[in-house]
Amino acid sequence: MISTYGWLALPAIVMLLGGILTAFWHPSKAFIALVQHFAAGIILAAVTIEVFPEMRSAGVATATLVGSFTLGVLFMYGIKLLGQYLEGGFQSSTTQGGFNYGFIITVFIDAALDGVTIGAGFAAGQRVGFALALGLSVEMLFLGMSLISDTIRGARVMWLSAALGAALFASAILGYYILSKAPHATVAVALAFSAAALLYLVTEELLIEAHQHEERSYSMLVLFAGFIGFWMISLL
Repeated sequence: MISTYGWLALPAIVMLLGGILTAFWHPSKAFIALVQHFAAGIILAAVTIEVFPEMRSAGVATATLVGSFTLGVLFMYGIKLLGQYLEGGFQSSTTQGGFNYGFIITVFIDAALDGVTIGAGFAAGQRVGFALALGLSVEMLFLGMSLISDTIRGARVMWLSAALGAALFASAILGYYILSKAPHATVAVALAFSAAALLYLVTEELLIEAHQHEERSYSMLVLFAGFIGFWMISLL
């Protein structure tokens, strides 16, 4: 039986494996787009089937949950603006030695937030934690594959994947350690904030980037396959 800490480490391990795989195999854009659709389906299922019902069962005031969710939306919007600031207008000053440090910084922030989200899920319960660990593991697989570029190849991909995986695991442990000792209402508020981040991940990152690639006509079916597959696991 896998322990809680094993599940907390799963997304980080998958990210590292994705980086190692990409160092030796360059997946097509069409394949990456399918992985993105599948990950989006799983994350949507995790949020709707596990996260939102867990929040409602905590008995927290509606205004508090909506307020926390709204803060999550504004936080992710701020991350988006930060990414545009670093990668766009100031790209020349953040790119040194072939690295786009603006992109790398925003990816690390996303990874850390995902880790805290997983930790919050396990603080709420094994079912919620498993749901988030599974969904974000598929997303981390895509992220590990997407790190490759003209300047990040071979060993660089593996080292960057390892660093991101370490940041994700550390933030997951920290989130779990803090929230597992907190009242159930506090965990529900943290989940509301995290739910906004996950929905942003699906709608503003995974699917938008997938549609920019060589999308297949059956990509929509892959998204719902991810949703139905996770739903079946939850029912069983």
